[in-house]
Parts: sequence; C-alpha cells; structure tokens
Amino acid sequence: MKVRIVCHYFAENPQYNDQMFRRCFRMGRSLFLRIVAKVEARDNYFMQRRDNVGRLGLSALQKITAVFRMLAYGCPADVTDEYIKIGESTTIESLKRFYRVVVEKFVGEYFRSPNAINVARLLRIGKDRGFPGMLGSLDCMH
Repeated sequence: MKVRIVCHYFAENPQYNDQMFRRCFRMGRSLFLRIVAKVEARDNYFMQRRDNVGRLGLSALQKITAVFRMLAYGCPADVTDEYIKIGESTTIESLKRFYRVVVEKFVGEYFRSPNAINVARLLRIGKDRGFPGMLGSLDCMH
C-alpha cells in the first residue's frame, strides 16, 4: 500500500495536486514531509523494518499518513485499514507515539500563545466575517 500512497500524494507527479493534498491533510506537502522526517528520526518505532520472514513492514510514511487521516477526518483507527492497510492497534500506537514526538519536537515552534498583535488580527478577521469574538475557524483552513 505504500506504493499507492506514494503515487497518490508523494511521487514526482502525484495523482493529487497541492490543493488536494492540503484539503486531505490540512497542511502543505512540504510541512507534512518535514514532520514525517522529524518523527521518524526521533522515534525508531516509525522506521521501516523487516519481519521474521524478511518482508518489509510499514514505513513511517504509512503510519503517519494513517495518523493524519484520523486527525484530518476525525475517523476511528480501524477506518485507515481500508486505504492504508494498517491495523487498528498499529494506528493507535502510531497516534500515541506521534503525539509524544510532536509535543517534544514542535512545542516551542508551533504551540505558543498568541501575542496581542496576533489576537487583534484574528479578532478583526472574525468580526469581518460576521463572527465577532472568534479567534479562528475550527478547521484552521483560513
């Protein structure tokens, strides 16, 4: 299934363009790949290995794609099996480990409180769109 994921999203000429990628994963492809690289480097659970009979196991790309599909669509872990062919327990373990790494690696860069200028800008945008007092949209796609 890694081949399908690569053909759809990560090949040189992927089936889905940048706009579709952003719609599916709620972020750009370059940020997604940066996160995959950081997570894989931080936790060897995400490194692809061979099983006891020599078959390649799941890659970081497969595990993290499953995690992002759950987060982007709000679907349960067992739904990822249909597209990615990854079991529910593996998806849940991937999600838990992904969260740990993201908090460790990105908390200072992406998880910070907005400053007064950011709050004022977001409140103005919300007011202009007819939602006074709202700091941003729930899906963060604005």
